[in-house]
Amino acid sequence: MRPSPLSARTGAARRSVEEHLGIILAGTDALPAETLALVDAVGRTLAAPVQARVDVPLFDNSAMDGFAVHHEDVADAGPEHPVILRIVADVPAGSPVDPPLEAGEAARIMTGAPIPTAASAVVPVEDTRGGFADSMTAVEVTASRRGEGAHIRRRGEDVRAGAEVAPAGTVIGALQAAAFAASGVDRVDVRRKPRAAVISTGSELAPPGGAFERGQIPESNSLLLSTLCREAGADVVSVMTVTDDDAVFRAALSHAVDDLRADVVITSGGVSAGTYEVVKSVLRDRIDFVSVAMQPGEPQAFGHVGDALVFGLPGNPVSVAVSFEAFVRPALLALQGRVPLHRPMLRLPATADWRTKEGRQQFVPARVDRTDPAAWSVRPATSGGSGSHLAVGLGQAEAYIVVPEHVSTIAVGDLVDVLLVT
Repeated sequence: MRPSPLSARTGAARRSVEEHLGIILAGTDALPAETLALVDAVGRTLAAPVQARVDVPLFDNSAMDGFAVHHEDVADAGPEHPVILRIVADVPAGSPVDPPLEAGEAARIMTGAPIPTAASAVVPVEDTRGGFADSMTAVEVTASRRGEGAHIRRRGEDVRAGAEVAPAGTVIGALQAAAFAASGVDRVDVRRKPRAAVISTGSELAPPGGAFERGQIPESNSLLLSTLCREAGADVVSVMTVTDDDAVFRAALSHAVDDLRADVVITSGGVSAGTYEVVKSVLRDRIDFVSVAMQPGEPQAFGHVGDALVFGLPGNPVSVAVSFEAFVRPALLALQGRVPLHRPMLRLPATADWRTKEGRQQFVPARVDRTDPAAWSVRPATSGGSGSHLAVGLGQAEAYIVVPEHVSTIAVGDLVDVLLVT
């Protein structure tokens, strides 16, 4: 359920990261499902389990190029006492033939071809003399290294028709798509992609490629957020950069919510305690502006405008990236019905010392040393730690070190929680 307007806007006490995320997820419902052809569904999230339409394999088939035989005919075959069998048929892959085999007879068979009903084993060609010469009318079996059923893939040994191939919440990648196709499925039910709109605010922002006047800075948050949205499975329907003017921001928000029907609107900047906080000025009576016990990213905003989830993130680039990881990404995954919503956490030894502000959960952009595959380690990506303004240093990061609120010092060798993001 969604938080009540009153509880959403009081913001009297500082929230923990977990509390703020809990409120967000309580107000986030999975989007409707649609049925797509499998080829168009890669990258989407299953809205319903996929069940095999056929047995896999569909029929008993050969695991080797060789000869289909009665096992009892070759059970005692060996180099010193080979067994000679008469070749009575050929069974290539894709053939529907089912030749009868009497005692002392064999059928040449290729990998994947259906096993003759009368056969009880396959002898690999390498366990024979003479190989597959077309003129051969008999084969000399020189070994029988396995028992009855040798080198036969049994019908349904991978999965039976009607069995679950993948549960709802699974992201369809290449391996999953291939598994569905192999089980006879060509259409799947998936969640609609979230429609995301990004609004970067700040009169100081200017396009990155031009000359900058005094007080201007290159704008990077809109590119950061739109890329992160796409990586989380969203369709980005709008990317805007606006000044700290209430009317301009209000028009941009209305365009995203009313005209583009965005499911999610993500703003950067304008949520702190300063004088020119345009997001807070326009939305203070509509969504929740709170302090979250985290570093960076303490000022946060969240609520609903129409049917859209609206996230108000701080303006500094590291704060934007961390806030997206902590709050926006899980919500985008929840809209898609994903399971799970969080990245796996690693525990790695730190190779640097630093201090953190006790009472806040710290997210430190980090680099992981994978030099020794059996002994990974981690260190901050920059000497500035989690400084919210270190936009270029953020580009060196491939993970976040997550330090709990009650910890104030990290020493070399301490095990720390690490979220890999690349």
